[in-house]
Amino acid sequence: MEALTGVSKQGIREQIWDYMESHDLADFPRPVHHRIPNFKGASHAAGHLPHLHAFSVARTIKVNPDAPQRNARFLVLESKKTLLVPTPRLRTGLFNKITPPPGATKDILRKCATSQGVRNFSVPVSLDSSVLVDLIVVGSVAVSEKGWRIGKGEGYADLEYAMMVSMGAVHEGTPVVTIVHDCQVVDIPEALLEDHDLTIDYIITPTRVIATGCARPKPTGIIWSKVSCEMLTKIPVLRSLREREKRAGKDVTLQAEPDSQCPAPSTIRRPRDIPQSQAGALGRSHSPLQGVDTQPAATVRVENLPSSARVRELKRALQELGAVPLRLTWQGPQHRAILHYADSAAAQQAASRLQGLHLGANTLRVALGQQRDT
Repeated sequence: MEALTGVSKQGIREQIWDYMESHDLADFPRPVHHRIPNFKGASHAAGHLPHLHAFSVARTIKVNPDAPQRNARFLVLESKKTLLVPTPRLRTGLFNKITPPPGATKDILRKCATSQGVRNFSVPVSLDSSVLVDLIVVGSVAVSEKGWRIGKGEGYADLEYAMMVSMGAVHEGTPVVTIVHDCQVVDIPEALLEDHDLTIDYIITPTRVIATGCARPKPTGIIWSKVSCEMLTKIPVLRSLREREKRAGKDVTLQAEPDSQCPAPSTIRRPRDIPQSQAGALGRSHSPLQGVDTQPAATVRVENLPSSARVRELKRALQELGAVPLRLTWQGPQHRAILHYADSAAAQQAASRLQGLHLGANTLRVALGQQRDT
């Protein structure tokens, strides 16, 4: 592809997308505009991935969920390595661990590598998990041989990396790979790069593997001044990380604060002292899904609630962590709550997501309760 004339990241994106469509290089889903573009030959390009030394020695690999990396996800599973996939737009957490069924054939592994398979064969990885990521595979719209990268403009890959740094899952030496079409490898002015931009160590295309030798430092964590209130509202796990970093004494002032109406860290904050009579009565039942005719079949016990906790604070935390029950029984005087779910699988998933949750100064104790056959 000829040298780009765009002087902005968006200008470069538009030229890449237009070129791939006009030269019929794009693959489903189309059009590729405003996406990490899938391209003809993506599967073949991913075939170079296992030949990297960084892949050979890696045990846990994070691969983005976009279409051009489908075969990369399959190759990770086929190599019997641990595959982590970010949740789309980080709506329900940071990433999920893909868990193929025992004795899975290649066909089943290929299904596990699809977007549907990621949903059906995965378990969430909590922020408290001591996961270490050995290799990262991301998508790109454009990338330079120097390792500069441009994504689709929403910042999720950059944010995912920064969040992994914050939870101790990656370090400066963790290699980052991108898989793109040859036409996506272009000159990118370094002046366009910002501190939060993720850089690339290896570029894989259908025809070559490029070691960039990039020496530009990768992000060292979340730059909260770049995070908007809207982003914080949309990404529950980001709110949890913000609370952690605030407790650690870090500056977590958001973009446009303090004049904005964005709430202070809330999911894991210390509730204000309130009379015990307002904290909820023994056995009081709250149904987030009123009008839904569903009989809960499994429960999760949440204990060690602060005496000052309010039921709405627990509800908010459950919503932010994607663990909303069919019904919640609040037992404030006993410092516990019972969460009712439709089946054992839902209860187990909720218990996993709630591990390590704090309310106030208390770390909550979470355990599975009654389970009955449905």
